[in-house]
Amino acid sequence: MNDSNALTAGIDHVGLTVSDIELSRAFFVQCLGWRVVGGNPGYPAVFVSDGTSVLTLWQVDGADGHQSFDRRKNIGLHHVALKVASEEALHALFARVAGWPGVEVEFPPEAVGNLGNMHGFVREPGGTRVEFRYSVPA
Repeated sequence: MNDSNALTAGIDHVGLTVSDIELSRAFFVQCLGWRVVGGNPGYPAVFVSDGTSVLTLWQVDGADGHQSFDRRKNIGLHHVALKVASEEALHALFARVAGWPGVEVEFPPEAVGNLGNMHGFVREPGGTRVEFRYSVPA
């Protein structure tokens, strides 16, 4: 879906501040099969991609402690939603993700809407809420 009035052409990347960059990197790369496509050790940041989307993982400055994001009380990123190809793929991926060290399951795959779409939510080890979603093709 292209909007001819839009002055932009999509999302280039999404930057996520995480509590532990190595745990988040491992989650995306080892658990989800993404790859590292760059980084900035001085910041520090790691760029990961699934071949379609790019996420920048930024290490929070924990020198003075940090607060976890509360989706009901903070302005900012509510969650990242990642597509999966089928309902079967959603259940298989969710089983893998739910067993990954440091992952907190918010809720397992369930129907969303009334068209056969499904989603489930976790908090990855670095603290970001991640939605895994299957949408029935239109």
